[in-house]
Amino acid sequence: MGSLLAFVAFIFSICCAGVNAIPTITAVGSKFFTSEGNQFYIKGVAYQLVEDDPLANTPQCQLDASLMKQLGANSIRVYHVDPSADHSGCMNAFAQNNIYVWVDMDSFKTYIQFDGVPSWTQNKSDSYRAVMDNFQQYDNTAGFFVGNEVLNSVADSAAAPYLLSAAVDLKNYRDAKGYRKIPIGYSATDTANLRPMLQDYVVCRPNVTERLDFYALNSYEWCGSSPTFNTSGYFGLQESAEGYAIPIFFSEDGCNTVPPRTFNDQAAIFGPDMVDTWSGAIIYEWIQETNNYGLVTYGPPGGANQGSVVVDGFTRQGTPTPVQPDFSNLAAQWSTLTPTGVMSAAYTPSASVPACPTSTAGGWTVDPSAPLPTLGAVGVTPGMPSGVPQGSITIMSTSSAFSASQNSSTYRSTVSSSSATGAGSTTSGAAASATSKGAAGRVGPGPILANNAGLMGTVIALLAVGAGVVFWL
Repeated sequence: MGSLLAFVAFIFSICCAGVNAIPTITAVGSKFFTSEGNQFYIKGVAYQLVEDDPLANTPQCQLDASLMKQLGANSIRVYHVDPSADHSGCMNAFAQNNIYVWVDMDSFKTYIQFDGVPSWTQNKSDSYRAVMDNFQQYDNTAGFFVGNEVLNSVADSAAAPYLLSAAVDLKNYRDAKGYRKIPIGYSATDTANLRPMLQDYVVCRPNVTERLDFYALNSYEWCGSSPTFNTSGYFGLQESAEGYAIPIFFSEDGCNTVPPRTFNDQAAIFGPDMVDTWSGAIIYEWIQETNNYGLVTYGPPGGANQGSVVVDGFTRQGTPTPVQPDFSNLAAQWSTLTPTGVMSAAYTPSASVPACPTSTAGGWTVDPSAPLPTLGAVGVTPGMPSGVPQGSITIMSTSSAFSASQNSSTYRSTVSSSSATGAGSTTSGAAASATSKGAAGRVGPGPILANNAGLMGTVIALLAVGAGVVFWL
């Protein structure tokens, strides 16, 4: 009898060990909250070890997640995933280390804008939905990006309505499927003459469904240890974001033009100057590559390409080794910055939506009163033939898409003081994000979570069998 009870307890403990529940994240007003009611601040790293999917290699995810926990990270951003792959091992590994995953939904063939032509087609919708179908099951899926740097200058403003069309489509799909309301947002380039209009446009429409759930910024304005909140450009970012109606955060951060990186800007983001407005930052990036933004290496550079193991001369799997002093500098910053924010029960959203930016000749060209494009619509840009079929999509070769300006898996190059070399646009800070080439993808694990019906069914069945045997005895 005692042996049987011990056996049942052993089986139960094994099953429950795989059920790694973690509080879910939701967007309420201008803040993120966990399902436990705590305000959530992002301390993240961009993670793309390999170009196609970094979340399909469980052993690698386990190694990286453990070191990320030592760093103080609670989030990763992944730029490309394979929606047909099994991500349970990686998602579980990250959840066990209290790390959430922010997933870009596009692929190399489904960017919202190609060659200056925006569209939202059934093909793109199906592809993004497949990503949602795969990742909605994990409690540590924190949010989805519908795009990354789709607009890089005011000349791209015609693409803005397509961002919202995508968001509306995907939010409707999410709700129709009965999925958890995982926030859906966008990652924008920090272009001074574009940012204010786009930032307002994505939250200004009267129908709340036609607004993003969050807005994020790829910004490299704070370079080195000498800038301050007032001199870095962050003062301007804060001024334009104060009172924003939805959560806003840095989806890429960590200028490297003045090495080593001290990450002094984190004290501003999580300190009294910005913490009531901004929800944190994602540091670019985890793996060391040619651009010298990495926080870890997997071996010395060099060597011939070997599939996904060595790409562009950099080893992409194995035991991660911190790049010093950058890794320790970031860990030291984060260890002292622990804002608590407000509990969800005590929070009442008070921010009002801004007025939609007006259309101006040669500038922001979006008519604020125009309906959003319908599924299958294609934008017409100057020089484009007017007879482009509705619903058509230009498919670029992988090599061409890999270097496209809206490539979500981006390299960040060292740039001069005020120009974005990839987009040719002026930014407001000392350094700009510049897309010069697609970075290889990242690898990461995830949780087998409490909402996994198959696993929970097994647990319940085992308990029932055990109870029946005990009763019979």
